[in-house]
Amino acid sequence: MKFISWNVNGFRACLEKGFKDFFTEQDADFFCIQETKMQPDQADFKVDGYYQYWNSAEKKGYSGTAIFTKHEPISVFYGIGKEEHDKEGRAITLEYEDFYLLCVYTPNAQRELARLEYRMQWEDALREYILTLDAKKPLIYCGDLNVAHNEIDLKNPKSNRRNAGFSDEEREKFSLLLESGFTDTYRALYPNKVEYSWWSYMFKAREKNAGWRIDYFVVSNRFFERVKDSSILTQIMGSDHCPVCIEI
Repeated sequence: MKFISWNVNGFRACLEKGFKDFFTEQDADFFCIQETKMQPDQADFKVDGYYQYWNSAEKKGYSGTAIFTKHEPISVFYGIGKEEHDKEGRAITLEYEDFYLLCVYTPNAQRELARLEYRMQWEDALREYILTLDAKKPLIYCGDLNVAHNEIDLKNPKSNRRNAGFSDEEREKFSLLLESGFTDTYRALYPNKVEYSWWSYMFKAREKNAGWRIDYFVVSNRFFERVKDSSILTQIMGSDHCPVCIEI
């Protein structure tokens, strides 16, 4: 089974940049997207053989997640069960017989870490939700998690030390999640490999490969033995992020 996750930075814009061709070519079992920036009725995207689930922000043109899947779930849950965190369309959970799939678009701590306090509250609430799921059955957790965990995960760690996505606080929260019984699939399989999943639109960052690895597939430790591969599809354009993928 193939799982793909991609922050499309506006689904309607990505549709005009080859999204459907990529979607068809990949033929994935599960396709999770983040930062849809739309309501479900604002784009005509119907693909035979796939169920669609959308969670849009109350604020139009902002945030949002969606999952396309060939496999009808037992149940679907939108958000993380906390009203203060569930207005921005940032999470969808699909339940299956032997695992949960959670697609997340993590809040950005913003310039000068203006939203770091909220980000910390989100991290704690999300981890609580994740542990509740994991207590029932294994979890596959994916999305734009807006954190480069270690120095290997971004081009310029020293100059970004106190910037959003590489603050000590954000990195520590991700460490805490992993220590709670989860595996970063890509880094576990490729401990020394340097690849990125996001590049700023400024300063020709993608051309220079001055990027960050902030898009992940994380799984319950007991599920990791089922992961055949974890990859970053750096050649795929259409967004400031590229897709990430696992096969189980």
